[in-house]
Amino acid sequence: MKYKITLIICCLFSSFMAAYAQSEIITLRVMTYNIRHGAGMDDVVDLDRQAKIIQDARPDIVGLQEVDSIVPRSGKVDETAYLAEHLGMYGTYGPAIPLSGGKYGVAILSKERPLSVHNIPLPGKEPRTLLVCEFQNYVFATTHLDLEEENRLASLPIIIEEASHHEKPFFICGDWNDEPGSKLITTMKKNFVFMNNITDTSSSYTFPANKPTITIDYIASLGRVFRSVRSKKVINEPVASDHRPVFLEVRFDQPTDVHSVTANEGNLPAEDIYDLSGKKVTNKKLSPGVYIQKKKDKKRKFVSKD
Repeated sequence: MKYKITLIICCLFSSFMAAYAQSEIITLRVMTYNIRHGAGMDDVVDLDRQAKIIQDARPDIVGLQEVDSIVPRSGKVDETAYLAEHLGMYGTYGPAIPLSGGKYGVAILSKERPLSVHNIPLPGKEPRTLLVCEFQNYVFATTHLDLEEENRLASLPIIIEEASHHEKPFFICGDWNDEPGSKLITTMKKNFVFMNNITDTSSSYTFPANKPTITIDYIASLGRVFRSVRSKKVINEPVASDHRPVFLEVRFDQPTDVHSVTANEGNLPAEDIYDLSGKKVTNKKLSPGVYIQKKKDKKRKFVSKD
């Protein structure tokens, strides 16, 4: 099946507009953590150890990868439910494959109950999944991409297609098995803004946990939908898993209701239009792509669906 990246075209007959009111600024504490089914670098399965790491960071939402559900190697525990109960959060599980009579996949822990949940298959030699939870003011997704580059790249159009369907700020995190200079991450930067440090320095490395040498765990947003990012860091935890968790605090505007409008060159003055990197668009005619209109107290994102 062919997946087509949704085009955001401001000069089509009609499109959908999301206006982001700036009267209320939301602060969201975000974490991504590959928990290796609870097993640490010492190969001891200890979810309490991982729960404490999450608890100490006080996140509002966490994307987890390599999560077991009723699998013998991790004591036949529903790991999502266990962590959610111990942290006082809602747990949402996205199974990717059956494993030893149980399941294996990704999960999202959140302080807020999701309004809707989607679990979308992604390509992989070992099948992968994209878990998407919608909340009142934003959408949050997590995934663990395949080890083979071909499958990682094939996953990207599916992720962009899903992200472009939402009129709320879209955040995504996970273990993407690729380094910052890779083709995948370079391509993603055309649509996504990476919010954690992904420079080639030891402070941004996430794997392996005991002596990290590479960055493969990320937190990003579809476009620059946020005001600022604070406290971004890789948590110095060398034992509890084979990955180190990534944490940050993002501030963004509360979205308003979505309104349908007619978008054409007449009501989209070029001086008000920016691409998703924040650069002002200077051309009179807008090429197919994703754009944000800034106007005094409002920020508008135009989304067409074909």
